Amino acid sequence: MPILTRLYVKTSLLYLVAALVLAMVLALAQTVTLPPLLAAAGPVYLHLFMVGWIMQLIMGIVFWMFPKYSRELPRGNERLAAVVYGLLNVGLLLRVIGEPARAVSPAALWGWMLALSALLQWLAGAGFVVNTWGRAKER
Repeated sequence: MPILTRLYVKTSLLYLVAALVLAMVLALAQTVTLPPLLAAAGPVYLHLFMVGWIMQLIMGIVFWMFPKYSRELPRGNERLAAVVYGLLNVGLLLRVIGEPARAVSPAALWGWMLALSALLQWLAGAGFVVNTWGRAKER
């Protein structure tokens, strides 16, 4: 298994644990009053789960298992795949910070942070498609 795939998979597992912990904390909101920042973290749970765990796990496995692009570049552009990993995770972490902060305090900074988060995640998705497109082919 390539190093980058292991990085994607292990990071996705950390996000799964974080999503499950956050789900338990949000479930506590039924019985106790949470601080406003935590109470506003509902959308963060979904992003940790879907982008952090599911999407990242899929990206890592696709990088490893899809048919070879060529003999010289069997997994496509490995630098692009590493950049995609970075963009996706920086974007997700910005969302984890910005989403609840925006709900608690509608300052412009938090809105810009969410916009940057969305842009970085979109760029990661586009980079993944560019790097994977040529590998989705008949053998």
